Amino acid sequence: MIVGIIPSRFESTRFPGKPLIDIQGKSMIQRVYEQAKKSSSLDRVVIATDDARILKHAHAFGGDALMTATHHRSGTDRCWEALQQLPEIYQYVINIQGDEPFIDPSQIDSLAAVLKDGKTELATLMIPVDNHKVLFDPGEAKVVVNQKMEALYFSRSVIPFLKGVAPSDWHLHHRYFRHVGMYAYRTDVLHRITELGESDLEQAESLEQLRWLQHGFTIQCAVTLFDSHCIDAPEDVEKVLHLMGKL
Repeated sequence: MIVGIIPSRFESTRFPGKPLIDIQGKSMIQRVYEQAKKSSSLDRVVIATDDARILKHAHAFGGDALMTATHHRSGTDRCWEALQQLPEIYQYVINIQGDEPFIDPSQIDSLAAVLKDGKTELATLMIPVDNHKVLFDPGEAKVVVNQKMEALYFSRSVIPFLKGVAPSDWHLHHRYFRHVGMYAYRTDVLHRITELGESDLEQAESLEQLRWLQHGFTIQCAVTLFDSHCIDAPEDVEKVLHLMGKL
């Protein structure tokens, strides 16, 4: 069984209260929840919040939601606390980003597809990079994988370096991927990674998945062709609406 958990914090440095902002008549958290519910792979979808306002709002639109502590430093930690409150036994948790109101349900299904054998410890998504600007954006984590589609490394820098090729043409000579921030955790592994301290690579790149790699966990990667449009700041709302309107 797989549960989808949507971590939802009220406080945000760049956009306080963003889960409750209105996007064409519905809150962002409601849109994320409704999109996740369309996935054919999830046995349950739960909003895990740290704020009574979000909890009350979720219950008002019929959402499945529960309260978690305010001290969690990551969505991963919030997912673990939420999982412990659920009465059912789940083999996997999928951490669904609460700031992507137009997430495509097929992205969730693509990630769930790699979990079928029960051996996968951790899994995530990646999308091909087809332009120079995205490739060199330090806000976009890049990922390289082995022949088994297991992550070798994630970086805000461009990896690999292409010797003898102009950087502006790198994406034309190598198939690069950027990370799409949705994770699947086998529940026993989720427990273990929440007990790990920060690693030096994680601190250097500000990417928590590097902690898992440094401790020897395997992260399976699956390719998605659906782009991820997250809302981090107020100005992102119009950008996302414009992009979705074009699609």
